[in-house]
Amino acid sequence: MNIYDVSKKANVSIATVSRVLNGNPNVSDKTRTRVLDVMEQLGYTPNVFARGLGLNTMKTIGIMCSDSSDLYLANAIYYLERNLRSNGYDAILCCTGYELETKQKYFDLLCSKRVDAIILAGSKFIEMRSKDNAYIQDAAKKIPIMLLNGYLEGNNIYSTLCDDQAATYHAASQLIKSGRRRLLYLYTSISYSGANKLQGYQNALADAGIDLGPDYIRQCPKDITAAKDLLLSLHEQGLEFDSILTSSDALAAGAVKFAHGAGLKIPEELSIIGYNNSILSRCTDPELTSVDSKVEALCTTTINTLMGVFNGVNVPSRTTIAADLIKRETTNF
Repeated sequence: MNIYDVSKKANVSIATVSRVLNGNPNVSDKTRTRVLDVMEQLGYTPNVFARGLGLNTMKTIGIMCSDSSDLYLANAIYYLERNLRSNGYDAILCCTGYELETKQKYFDLLCSKRVDAIILAGSKFIEMRSKDNAYIQDAAKKIPIMLLNGYLEGNNIYSTLCDDQAATYHAASQLIKSGRRRLLYLYTSISYSGANKLQGYQNALADAGIDLGPDYIRQCPKDITAAKDLLLSLHEQGLEFDSILTSSDALAAGAVKFAHGAGLKIPEELSIIGYNNSILSRCTDPELTSVDSKVEALCTTTINTLMGVFNGVNVPSRTTIAADLIKRETTNF
């Protein structure tokens, strides 16, 4: 079944059928209804790519993420797709891993599919060397590029960010106000978001006049067991800490397991704060105090901004959303 069959049965030209498919207003309501009725009778489904050629839009958005098994990114993908569907858009998802060459490969693949925009979910797509971001800036000359919790300057590039620096500054300050002085910071990576989180922790300590040195900043894979094992090792080596601030709930869950294994009471002897307020924060015993980085709000704002771009609305190139600190049982402030 094709467009020729529809035109023949509806007794109209192929051009008229094409106008109906493309939403062209230069078709009478009577003719439009007849063509649509015939399509329904014949079970005709127009080819999406062919429609895109006529409409100059594929009504499809490319989404890239580094790891869809990551809780934060999995939630982001869900909210992004949900908001795109409500606006009449489909999505193509590419999970790229962390290698620059692979990220560029999938980026080019999405561009070849003639998507209307590309969303880069997470801050792992912005490289430290500016030349490694050139492919993103070049593509922005043709289609909008949306960054979810990442930032890159350039025309037609739009960033929606959580204020990670302020969030970790506030969390660390609350620990300090509650009497904690040996704050250990666990992080997974120095991405754009990761660097801001670390800076917030360091600023809070500096403003409180606390100098702990590099031993109290530790990198760890985003894995519960890895975090637990690292903390046990540090504890056995004699490093003294009375609180742990982390860049993700997975690390904080590992800290809870460490405390149980080391016989430390939470929060009396050890306070713990996670990040992202994911389901993990409610799966530990005791439940985790965690920073809510507002992933749903970030995704909704990203799609609203994109729709504004499509509709010619003057939208900001950078939008920052404040986080909340959700108090549960792993802190006593």
